Amino acid sequence: MSAPAPSPLAVVDAEPLPRQEEVLTEAALAFVAELHRRFTPRRDELLARRAERRAEIARTSTLDFLPETAAIRADDSWKVAPAPAALNDRRVEITGPTDRKMTINALNSGAKVWLADFEDASAPTWENVVLGQLNLIDAYTRNIDFTDPRSGKSYALKPAEELATVVMRPRGWHLEERHLTFGGRPVPGALVDFGLYFFHNARRLIDLGKGPYFYLPKTESHLEARLWNEIFVFAQDYVGIPQGTVRATVLIETITAAYEMEEILYELRDHAAGLNAGRWDYLFSIVKNFRDGGAKFVLPDRNAVTMTAPFMRAYTELLVRTCHKRGAHAIGGMAAFIPSRRDAEVNKVAFEKVKADKDREAGDGFDGSWVAHPDLVPIAMASFDAVLGEKPNQKDRLREDVSVAAGDLIAIDSLDAKPTYDGLRNAVQVGIRYIEAWLRGLGAVAIFNLMEDAATAEISRSQIWQWINAGVVFENGEEATPELARRVAAEELAAIRAEIGEEAFTAGKWQQAHDLLLHVSLDADYADFLTLPAYEQLVG
Repeated sequence: MSAPAPSPLAVVDAEPLPRQEEVLTEAALAFVAELHRRFTPRRDELLARRAERRAEIARTSTLDFLPETAAIRADDSWKVAPAPAALNDRRVEITGPTDRKMTINALNSGAKVWLADFEDASAPTWENVVLGQLNLIDAYTRNIDFTDPRSGKSYALKPAEELATVVMRPRGWHLEERHLTFGGRPVPGALVDFGLYFFHNARRLIDLGKGPYFYLPKTESHLEARLWNEIFVFAQDYVGIPQGTVRATVLIETITAAYEMEEILYELRDHAAGLNAGRWDYLFSIVKNFRDGGAKFVLPDRNAVTMTAPFMRAYTELLVRTCHKRGAHAIGGMAAFIPSRRDAEVNKVAFEKVKADKDREAGDGFDGSWVAHPDLVPIAMASFDAVLGEKPNQKDRLREDVSVAAGDLIAIDSLDAKPTYDGLRNAVQVGIRYIEAWLRGLGAVAIFNLMEDAATAEISRSQIWQWINAGVVFENGEEATPELARRVAAEELAAIRAEIGEEAFTAGKWQQAHDLLLHVSLDADYADFLTLPAYEQLVG
């Protein structure tokens, strides 16, 4: 066999990393280049279509199920492909970035699935992008261990039969990878993440009795799902594995996708594994799309929007019904609590809330759910064990009792709660603290005993923006204004400085995070994604 032709991709503005040549091989880069050449033009068209759809929502302040795809929804004959054995039981899934320690801990966690995250739980530094891929390669070849330099504690993989199945999440369609260019243009981050992972691991995973499985984030339409399906078909042929080996679970974390769940499964039907209910990004998407829709679309404090809110319940019940009608898994939302090592009472209260949340999901018909910490795996497992017993899932529960009208999904004013001054302060606190960590290369950050990722910062800054532009008056009589947001942000920045000390404050990126939060919260031109201007400031 002749050596592969040199890749047309260029690695630019990137410091060499240890063992990067094992990831950035000529053959792997040639595959990514071919993905880019074939599929980026259609990706660009679909991003433009997002803007057109958003303009239409701004004009009409409504959404509906698509008339042009009514026949797909009405046709009861089609189903998605049966789940492979490794993805048939998904009752607990743990999420997290692909750093070396997390890779070992997540695989060892006792969860059925690990969402190995290159998206919202990972700041896309070149080191995270490349070494995250290397860590997964090392995990599959059992060439991975880790010793914590601070504690001296060593980590190693358990036996293969005890490890979680990996479902990898690439970046969303909107993000570029500036360190890999084709003809001077950055390659979409989604194609870089998918391409490197698939090329190196597809055959290896088949040999392990599993396969290349993916979570697809930020999907806004069935046409975007169709593009992913075309990529899967091409990629499987390229490396010579059977069609249908790839399996994808789509996050229904945008309000537009909620109206196209069946169509999304239909487009991916030979490769579909299920749908997931992603809470914070879903709320962010509602604010983003209906931000100028008037008072009836103003969301209260994010923590007041529980999954029992009528419009959120409509979303989750429709998701379960849709998935089970089509033979797909329905995966529930995140339990983000991080146990305290110092406060047993905090843990007790939080564990009770997690149990209630997971009991509700299992009772509603979900086949599994997410947690952010290994200590929550047994709690979520018990909730699903109680309902599932020995069954791997409950896809036989068709939930034909569920009936959701188009208006139910956007009935924001059905929630009896209002924005509060404390909610504004919390949004500022969490926004500054998360963005500061992200600018240092950390995507999953424990803040106030919750594991936060980029979706948290998105809903925080979006709510500040919405409340100000809607002229919200808080319960203390203060109006949401740019001046109030600046005052609260200045107070929080000073509080952080006092909390961590001058040396740590100066060494961090606190002022930069404060400024960026205010920029995306106050700018009249609402940024589609916080991570776009943040990426311009990300070093590495």
